[in-house]
Amino acid sequence: MAKEGYYSIKVNPSTKTIDMVVSGTFTPEKALQFVNDYQSKVGTIKAGEFILKCDCRELDVVTQDMIPDLENCYRLYQSSGFNKVVIEIKKSPVIKMQLSRIGRNTGLTNLEFVEV
Repeated sequence: MAKEGYYSIKVNPSTKTIDMVVSGTFTPEKALQFVNDYQSKVGTIKAGEFILKCDCRELDVVTQDMIPDLENCYRLYQSSGFNKVVIEIKKSPVIKMQLSRIGRNTGLTNLEFVEV
């Protein structure tokens, strides 16, 4: 059975990074909670000076019904105007392909994947 979705968002002004952890499987309610928390934290910084680092190593394969929510998150990252968006994933061709495709579909061009 899939793990319940979990996330954390930390703003680190000294390193000019926002460190996020996203894991498990998200429900639409959890995705909405994430977006609200994200907006309140990112609203306090100049995102163009920051790198968004997202640790998705424990993220489950994205289900079809969650793709629109993930696309909305990518659009949110895009509209925030980060210097760069770095997504850490485990070596999983399926997850990398899914997340890369969503990046292309949403126009998130400053996206970089790090496989660990």
